[in-house]
Amino acid sequence: MSLIDRVVLALFGGSSNKTSAADRKVIDELIEVIVDAVEPRVRLRAGYRAKLAEGSRITVAHLRDLGRIPLAPIVLCRAAWGTDPYVRAFFANAADVTDCISRSRDVRSFFEQHPDCSEAYALLGMKCTERRVLAPRMENGVVRQDVAQTTVSFSEHRLLAPAADEALNRLDVGRRIVQRLAQLVLARIVAVDQRVKDLALQQAYLVMKQRMLQRGRDGMQGLISDPAGIELQIADVDRALKETTESYLEAKSSLSLLDGYIDHINAVLTEPEQQVGMKRVHMRVNMMGFKVDASTSDEPANELELTELSIGEGLRATVALVRIPREELAPKENLLAQAERFL
Repeated sequence: MSLIDRVVLALFGGSSNKTSAADRKVIDELIEVIVDAVEPRVRLRAGYRAKLAEGSRITVAHLRDLGRIPLAPIVLCRAAWGTDPYVRAFFANAADVTDCISRSRDVRSFFEQHPDCSEAYALLGMKCTERRVLAPRMENGVVRQDVAQTTVSFSEHRLLAPAADEALNRLDVGRRIVQRLAQLVLARIVAVDQRVKDLALQQAYLVMKQRMLQRGRDGMQGLISDPAGIELQIADVDRALKETTESYLEAKSSLSLLDGYIDHINAVLTEPEQQVGMKRVHMRVNMMGFKVDASTSDEPANELELTELSIGEGLRATVALVRIPREELAPKENLLAQAERFL
């Protein structure tokens, strides 16, 4: 079992082993997983584990909390569109359910590689959009026109981490979450690297402007321009150049020194809730896809308990654990025929 697999199993595998020794091992192994993915040279820094231990402990506790959040599986099939309120809310029509399953390369690859599996468990991710519209609504037995209402729709469906059972799917999703944390550290480093480049350009520009003003002061420009005004411009450029140079050296040192990498890793590990989170969102939605407020309307509506996953940088998706019967996967030739109709 690889290092990342051991970490994921400890965090998302439902293990009851919660001894301090086991926790210490998971904390240390998570550090190694992140260091491997970000910059292995960090190990050359004496005491790097001690510097990352607190952040890793905070992340381990947070990921364990995520791993305990229950997700009841939904059967994802064409027939469920007419009976399951979640499937009906997630898809505009029954045909969209089949299209979502059949167009997923991961799901198709899973069934091809596991011919004995009659079903697959996967994580369904979608973008949830709420939009205010004017539409008819029944109120007290009377149809009112142009009533302000909120529609709820789901788009950009993706099926992730198909597996033979729920436990294996959870482990695969957990592995992707850990990898996401490493990706966010790298994104910080890339952003700093771009800032270093931008500051270097700004520094070169200010040096050029400084020289230009100095040449003007010492040359013929003094005949037509106020020397005091030129001195003020030079002073402004000198001040900006000093600030830019300090920022440049600070940003560059955070990439050139191993402590800088440790700081970037800690910035992510000490605030895991800012990087990866899950929350429940409750709403009532009628058969037409309109939100219904129970306090103001007794209109029949489905009670939906949705799960929202956030993965940093303002990225959010509504997710659901789904169970996909093999027979819902359309043959490849059907997809080719559909594609040919649009050519």
